Amino acid sequence: MKFGVVIFPGSNCDRDTLYVLGEVLGQSVVPLWHKDTDLQGVDMVVLPGGFSYGDYLRSGAIARFSPIMDRVIAHANRGGYVMGICNGFQILTEAKLVPGALLHNESRKFICKNVHLKPQTTNSLITRNLSTTDVLQIPIAHGEGNYYIDADGLKALNDNDQVLFRYCDADGQISKASNPNGALDNIAGVTNAGRNVFGMMPHPERAADAVLGNTDGLRILESMLDLVG
Repeated sequence: MKFGVVIFPGSNCDRDTLYVLGEVLGQSVVPLWHKDTDLQGVDMVVLPGGFSYGDYLRSGAIARFSPIMDRVIAHANRGGYVMGICNGFQILTEAKLVPGALLHNESRKFICKNVHLKPQTTNSLITRNLSTTDVLQIPIAHGEGNYYIDADGLKALNDNDQVLFRYCDADGQISKASNPNGALDNIAGVTNAGRNVFGMMPHPERAADAVLGNTDGLRILESMLDLVG
C-alpha cells in the first residue's frame, strides 16, 4: 500500500507519521508538499497533526484551501482513502470530508496527555481488527479538539455507525469524567458516510513504536494494512 503524508506550513507530526508508516510498518510512503498538485498514485492520503498556517482564523481553515486539497478532495470523492489526525481531522471538517466541527477545548487550554479510547465500530478500515471492548491508550495534543455536530447530525452518525472512537477511562467506561475536551458524546473520531475518510483527534503515530513503551496506536494503523496492503 502506498501512502502520502501532506506537509503544510506548521505541520509538526509529518516526520513521525512518515517514520511509522515507512520504517515501522514497512509501507511505501512519500511526503506531499501542500503546493503539490500530484498525489503520486498513493492509495491513502494522511493529513498529519500540527498547527497548519499557525491555526490562524480557525484550525484547518486556511489549510483546507492549499492547492493539494483539491486533489485530496477529488481522491476522496472517487472512494480513495484519506485519514486526518488531530490538525488533519480539523482540516477534514473544514473541507466537509467528514461531518461536524472541532471547537476550542471546554477548558480553553491546550491539552497534551495520554487518554483512553474505546472503538465504537469494527465497520471501518482503521477499526476492523479492533474490538468494541478494547481500551487503547493514545496521546492527545490539541487546543481545539471539542467535537461538535447538531442533533440531527449526531443521530445520523450513530444510526449509520460512523463514530470510530469515544473517550473513556482505563476501565473502558465512557463518562464526562473521561472526556478531556468537552467533545459531544465523548466522540474522538468519525468516518464519512462512504467509510473511506477517517478523522481522529488522538495521535496513533505517537503510540506506535516499542521504544516509546506503547504500541496501542500501531493496532489502529495496522488494521488498514490487512485489508488493502
